[in-house]
Amino acid sequence: MKLFPRLLLAAASLTLGFVTVDAKYVSAANINYAFTVDSPITKGNGFFSFDDSTLSNESNPVATINSLSFQFDGDSSVYTEQDDTKYPEFPVVFPTTSLTGQTSFALDYLFNDKSNTSSSISYEIIGDDFTIFSRTSPDAEPISGRVSYTQVPEPTPLVGALFACSLGWMMKRKVTSMKIKSNLD
Repeated sequence: MKLFPRLLLAAASLTLGFVTVDAKYVSAANINYAFTVDSPITKGNGFFSFDDSTLSNESNPVATINSLSFQFDGDSSVYTEQDDTKYPEFPVVFPTTSLTGQTSFALDYLFNDKSNTSSSISYEIIGDDFTIFSRTSPDAEPISGRVSYTQVPEPTPLVGALFACSLGWMMKRKVTSMKIKSNLD
């Protein structure tokens, strides 16, 4: 009879483990990234997501962005994927490899200044390069900055793992209380 609770605990843990792994693979198609822009005159933060199953089969694969949100620090304007000058074909993401050999995804995004509609200022993000330039003054010096990216994990596998651990802990407490009760009898 003492073997049954252990088998039940093992079976429940194994089942939940498989459910957690399956949930991870099912939700893995939607990739989320946070990014930060840093230049001498402005900084900003954003977020984008895309479906990795839509990557093209070209030698340099790209995928169209599902959603994008970006805002410069101290500016109330929020830029989205629809602000790209070539929307709906752009913005896109593409795989890139860092100097350390780590592969991630980066943006190709070109958008005009929304905070001042009469402005001729445009912003461009290509990979880890950020450029501010004038559309009407070709002699104006462009301003360069950097972009950094961080992949944001999907919450589904984390919730599943937390659930599995909690259930395992509760089952262990139940087995321990059953052992104590049987020893008292």
